[in-house]
Amino acid sequence: MSFVQEFKEFAVRGNVIDMAVGVIVGTAFGKIVSSFVSDVVMPPIGVLLGGVNFSDLAITIKEAAGTSPAVVMAYGKFTQTVIDFVIISFVIFTVVRMINSLKKKAEAAPAAPSNQEVLLAEIRDLLKK
Repeated sequence: MSFVQEFKEFAVRGNVIDMAVGVIVGTAFGKIVSSFVSDVVMPPIGVLLGGVNFSDLAITIKEAAGTSPAVVMAYGKFTQTVIDFVIISFVIFTVVRMINSLKKKAEAAPAAPSNQEVLLAEIRDLLKK
């Protein structure tokens, strides 16, 4: 089998399409969470901490000189990104946990035997007698 033919089978199989849809939905979800954190969660936290705007929190390492810009460490934006990560991780953990519990329930409940299997079991038991 040639490399191109093998790749074509892989791409058409559906895994690539499923993965692409997952990446697109994940990206959109990430934007929603980022907006939620920066526009909904952080402003009240900033007010509770005395009117601090987290996106503006930074440490200036080197002041601007002439045409070169200032070198700053923007730890407020980093804090927002960490909170984004925690929220996204929690949601993914919850979804995976829910899917795993559904799988366990499906595996734990064996299917009832069909009528044919019940009749065959009765015939087997009668033949044993």
